[in-house]
Amino acid sequence: MAGHILIVDDEEGVRFSLRGILEDEGYTVSEADSGENALLFLEKNSVDLVFLDIWMSGIDGLETLRRAKELYQQIPFIMISGHGNVETAVQALRMGAHDFVEKPLSLEKILVSVRHALEMKELKQENSILRQAVQNDYEVPMVTNSGIMRAFMRDLMKVAPTDAWVLITGENGTGKELAARTLHRNSKQKDKPFIAVNCAAIPEELIESELFGHEKGAFTGAEATKIGKFELAHNGILFLDEIGDMSLKTQAKILRILQEQCFERVGGTKNIKVQVRVIAATNKDLEKAIQDGEFRQDLYYRLRVFPLHVPPLRERKEDIVPLTETLLKVVEKKYSMQAPILTKEILQVLEEWTWPGNVRELMHLLERLTVLYSGKEVDYTLLPLEMLEKVGKGHIVQSAKSVCAQDETLQNMLTLDYKNAKSAFEEYYLTHKLDEVGGNVSKLSELIGLERSNIHKKLKNINE
Repeated sequence: MAGHILIVDDEEGVRFSLRGILEDEGYTVSEADSGENALLFLEKNSVDLVFLDIWMSGIDGLETLRRAKELYQQIPFIMISGHGNVETAVQALRMGAHDFVEKPLSLEKILVSVRHALEMKELKQENSILRQAVQNDYEVPMVTNSGIMRAFMRDLMKVAPTDAWVLITGENGTGKELAARTLHRNSKQKDKPFIAVNCAAIPEELIESELFGHEKGAFTGAEATKIGKFELAHNGILFLDEIGDMSLKTQAKILRILQEQCFERVGGTKNIKVQVRVIAATNKDLEKAIQDGEFRQDLYYRLRVFPLHVPPLRERKEDIVPLTETLLKVVEKKYSMQAPILTKEILQVLEEWTWPGNVRELMHLLERLTVLYSGKEVDYTLLPLEMLEKVGKGHIVQSAKSVCAQDETLQNMLTLDYKNAKSAFEEYYLTHKLDEVGGNVSKLSELIGLERSNIHKKLKNINE
């Protein structure tokens, strides 16, 4: 398991000996002769593990550990202790060190400790990725039956394995974050963090702390040092959702970070180096926002290295039915309920609807239908009236509601599931129509356009 290891010790002989052991095992090794120099090195370089001597002139190992752990929680530290320093080494473990090795250094002990520390670090990263996967277990897969979505996915898959920054545009509910996560899964950063920030959901006075972190005591309520989103996304992807809602003041700070790849925490003075790939998204017309003085042109072109536009659902009608089928499976899993059975007629209505809320609106509709009619057949008459009116079927439902309101028997049918309600209405309809024609089946056949044999069969079933 290769990795970059920093050795911090004020004894040149110890550094030389330890370096030889580690390089023989294929590790990349750097050195620092003091705690101060170690902290400076960590500011500018990515390190997988640190060997840190406890007793050094200047800042000792414990103070170096304390300061480093505030900034680089993900890096494991192995403390180097002399004889008689075991109690101090135990204190270091309580402060977050991974392990300690005693002088004189044992080859076997060193290699075992290094392997274990790097395995633990990798395990923590995998757990973090798994937690993200669990959080997004109900994520909707990208459905691409339509030509416009196939073209979108072709572009996404071309840019995913590069280091290019991406600006994703599209209406609310089209799946911009889903596109960003799909890009992450197919990128070189797929095993690194994906940190999402909804810029519109964070109050203006807190967004700098959220993005850049803050130092302890930076403001009232800052009782501890906080790591910001940029730092958490180091070596991975930072997804800035709704970037168009960010203030001009914050835009200026974001631009500086994007240009220099370094920043200071709120209340801090130290520059923190980061390496992040930025994916931004917005539902706003940023070119118009630039003209209106609401968005920085330089930031726009910095983010818009590779533009992607997610088409609205109304422009991809071919995707609606397969997307519905896919979403129903997601909803089943989410609610642990059997999905309803959608008739051909209801699918036709879904295809005709304009979907102003896009995929999110479809998802919410299917969630409601699943909760209300789990495992039952659902006809289009159970869809929202507004939707039916827009597609020219509202009058049917209105008429049915008017009749039902005048007849208690029909009103009770509304409490049944579709299959039983259909059977009950057929019985109600035939018996009433038969009364109208004085019990004459031939006249009934002419009146309702149904074969006499079918009427006799249905009446027989009713009377049984």
